[in-house]
Amino acid sequence: MYVDWIGGLAVSYLSSAKIAIAALIVGAGPALADSAGEKEYVVACAGCHGESGMGMGPFAELLNTETPNLVNLAKANGGVFPFETVLTTIDGRDGVRAHGSTMPIWGERFKSSATSQRGETADMVARGRILSLVYYIESIQK
Repeated sequence: MYVDWIGGLAVSYLSSAKIAIAALIVGAGPALADSAGEKEYVVACAGCHGESGMGMGPFAELLNTETPNLVNLAKANGGVFPFETVLTTIDGRDGVRAHGSTMPIWGERFKSSATSQRGETADMVARGRILSLVYYIESIQK
């Protein structure tokens, strides 16, 4: 791995590339994130929420709570997609969950799966993945 010394700090080009990819997802908004988000959705969400997002995934019947229908979130919120609520729900790292949750804490999972990343960089990768999911869920609203 090539390392460039700038101002006494080692900056890995590999790490920089991963940060740039996360920034592209964030900067490109819905257009780029839809395809990345759809892939992420199939892997992380469809098991419970179903491929269509209507809450009827193969694992939904195994849960103690009803799995939310994700395609009607905007409709249930006066026609406005609740972007921040969806973002923080998927991330799951903010707020107190006193008795736990059936919803995985994807922010922590995505951060820990960024094994080659450390600290803030891994967090940026996690946030990029979460944003791609949020944009995808926004794109499937009815």
